[in-house]
Amino acid sequence: MTSKQRAYLKSLASTLEPSFQIGKSSLTPEFTAAINEAFNTKELLKIAVLKNCLDDPKEIAQTAAERTRSQVVQVIGKKIVLYKPDKKNPKIILPKEKA
Repeated sequence: MTSKQRAYLKSLASTLEPSFQIGKSSLTPEFTAAINEAFNTKELLKIAVLKNCLDDPKEIAQTAAERTRSQVVQVIGKKIVLYKPDKKNPKIILPKEKA
């Protein structure tokens, strides 16, 4: 993902409300499954990490991205943005890379 594409996704994510909240139980298999399920209808997800979660948000973002085969767009404070394009019918069209 280029920096231009990342910036575009960040601008789209800025208006999103968090779809999920991670609490003290952190990233459970059920939570990962729920994120994966959400990617069936959305391509861009915002996740809030609550104060009672002791894990580092950057580590949570990386682990969630690996488990769901998505990409980390950004981690700001306790907010995580993940992107996974729909293979059949992408709704978000990323800016093209310059050749």
